[in-house]
Amino acid sequence: MNILTFDIEEWFHLLDFDATRTEAEWGNYEVRIHENVERVFRILEDTNTKATFFVIGWIAKTYPDLVKKIADKYQIGSHTMTHQLVWQQNKEEFKEDVSASIKLLEDITGKKVECFRAPGFSIRESEAWAFETLAELGIKYDSSVFPAPASHGGMPSYGAAVPSIVEYGGVQLKEFPIPYHTMAGKHIVFNGGGYFRLMPYGIISKWTKQCGDYCLSYIHPRDLDAGQPMLKGLPLKRKFKSYVGLKGAENKLRKYLKEFEFTDIATANDSVEWENVPVVKL
Repeated sequence: MNILTFDIEEWFHLLDFDATRTEAEWGNYEVRIHENVERVFRILEDTNTKATFFVIGWIAKTYPDLVKKIADKYQIGSHTMTHQLVWQQNKEEFKEDVSASIKLLEDITGKKVECFRAPGFSIRESEAWAFETLAELGIKYDSSVFPAPASHGGMPSYGAAVPSIVEYGGVQLKEFPIPYHTMAGKHIVFNGGGYFRLMPYGIISKWTKQCGDYCLSYIHPRDLDAGQPMLKGLPLKRKFKSYVGLKGAENKLRKYLKEFEFTDIATANDSVEWENVPVVKL
């Protein structure tokens, strides 16, 4: 079971760059989300692939017609309203932000929003209260857990990267965690975001096969946009992470979707024997 997801963000929605971190700055940059989502549509249509789209509420507020277009074809989920890391918010702020995004997406699309992904996979053990909040807001499926140390979050104690049940505060959520490959003691993401762009295709293919019964990929539209401008003031490491591999990324994704069959979270949910999955109590 291979799952394909897209985090619908603009090209400047970087989590570790203060110049573009909040909504106050976002109106100052070129709009590329329309052509980037259209590129995603073409790839999915050409490869007959389903996917789940996690949409930032700010994108929905600014470009509602684009979100309607996505929802007409694909499953929609929340990626928060303002794309802030969970651990940068308290429980009340997080609830207000996610609630606003869900309401907006549902008002625009007329469809129930049941999926969520935190920016940067930033729900850590110390923010396990977020799962209780998500359940209160009607979320049934989460894909925020990176079950190893990560730059913006990570849950090293979580266990295996397989479909599982998260239990906290008396509530349960179905979790689709982010897979990784372990090599020399390192936990390596290989088929999502910038990692997908940077990794040689042969390694992506090999490690996907080694995932076994479950593998999940996450892509941002900007990961496929070879024409995007260079943000001024980016540190050298961030430039490398954001821009290397852009030129060949679209063809790499097309090859990936032709070699492996992918689907969305809604379809994958029907294939999981939930009564037999691990229950992770936080």
